[in-house]
Amino acid sequence: MLRVGALAVACVVSGTTLVVLPWRWIPLPTTAFVLRADGPVDFRWVPLDEISPTLALSVVAAEDQKFPDHGGFDYVAIREAAFERRARRRGASTISQQVAKNVYLWPGRSLARKGIEAYLTVWIEALWPKRRILEVYLNVAEFGPGVYGAEAAAQRFFGRPARALGPREAALLAAVLPNPRRMSAAAPSEYVRGRADEIVAAAQRLGPRHLAELQ
Repeated sequence: MLRVGALAVACVVSGTTLVVLPWRWIPLPTTAFVLRADGPVDFRWVPLDEISPTLALSVVAAEDQKFPDHGGFDYVAIREAAFERRARRRGASTISQQVAKNVYLWPGRSLARKGIEAYLTVWIEALWPKRRILEVYLNVAEFGPGVYGAEAAAQRFFGRPARALGPREAALLAAVLPNPRRMSAAAPSEYVRGRADEIVAAAQRLGPRHLAELQ
């Protein structure tokens, strides 16, 4: 039984490594969420160097300000989410967790899916540098119905490449991430405009050095 157990663990570890490690270097051709999309899909991969640093900082400011420092989980946010009943502008999921979900899993809130997400998050943090995690997130996040990645969003909503986005445009894209199917960066509601103002201010407080030392 010990041998069988050890073999099973070895198979799981080897399988997970094979599933996660190659994407440390290879651009993702698709994701689980893209494959599940109903309707036309605009998914364009670009290197992080071709995405405006302002967008990267805005997304971190909006979604996961502790991203450079945590090991995949924001335990303070998890604890707050567990005891807080009111609607939250951002959930407890970190960028690393969202990468695990978007790349490999499916929508939903079941304990089984969250457990697999947590398991994959540990592996992603172990096998990918932070810079790569952020690069993948900016390329696979949905910014509008069927619009995946910063390049597709910048071209679709603002008619320019992702590297040319300014602070306001970046903040609008970051503002819709919690619900890109209902919120629009191209035709922002009053809420989205207000949220974008908050993101601009948060990004300014963090400053460009917040992400300057990502490896």
